[in-house]
Amino acid sequence: MSAPRTVTVDGSPVHLLESGTGPAVLMLHGSGPGTTGSGAWAATARALGTSWHLVAPDQAGFGRTPVPAGSRGGLGLWTEQAAGLMDALGVEQYAVVGHSMGGAVALALAAARPEQVTRVVAVSTMGAPGAPLSADLDAIWAAPAGPLGARDMLSRLVLDQALVTDSAIAARAAAMRAGASAYASLFPPPRARWVADLTLSAQRLAAVSAPVLLVHGAEDRVTPLATTAQPLLEHLTDVRLHVFGRCGHVPAVEHPHEFRRLLSCFLNPGGGH
Repeated sequence: MSAPRTVTVDGSPVHLLESGTGPAVLMLHGSGPGTTGSGAWAATARALGTSWHLVAPDQAGFGRTPVPAGSRGGLGLWTEQAAGLMDALGVEQYAVVGHSMGGAVALALAAARPEQVTRVVAVSTMGAPGAPLSADLDAIWAAPAGPLGARDMLSRLVLDQALVTDSAIAARAAAMRAGASAYASLFPPPRARWVADLTLSAQRLAAVSAPVLLVHGAEDRVTPLATTAQPLLEHLTDVRLHVFGRCGHVPAVEHPHEFRRLLSCFLNPGGGH
């Protein structure tokens, strides 16, 4: 992706990576400590190439984007900030790809901006009515900064523990330290209320008119398939679900090539990319 930059949205700075030209795709990261737009999406963005206009922000409280003064993190803020960012960039229509927390934001954005959001890809998504707080998500939100916290968090995210390498642990530990002060305000206990905050009502989900692709790992312990993706099939009007076997919470990391092909095909139904 191109060099990072900062855009002012509603008077507050939003840090983002941006690349390419063509149809616009907003890429929204998930919620673990140390998560950033570039950390979540840079490899996928490089593989998708330059024929898309890709926008990957750090959402408020993550990476280099602060929570605006007088505000607090949550679905309302993240949704408004995402919409405001695309307005500030002058993008009138765009697809949204969101992972975990970012999937809930993507669905909320599609409900709020039906004229602008053309397609939604919700990966390992939150947002389903009635979804409980899993023990693994509770542990991830509470993970302490440092190598031990990073190792524990990464081990919960993936099925294949060979992916929890020393370099991955070191990189995540550094990102956790860098973002610790802003992140500290986001998910204080009791944490079940933050799952409730990221839940969309049946009425709100029914307002999503854009086609939705749900992508999920069969062995996801953080947002289990049965309580998150499957209930959404009942609420979304134009939806399909792709399940990866032998996959935990991050299909983009565990099945990168197939995930990118899936993404490209769905985002560009007419071909040509």
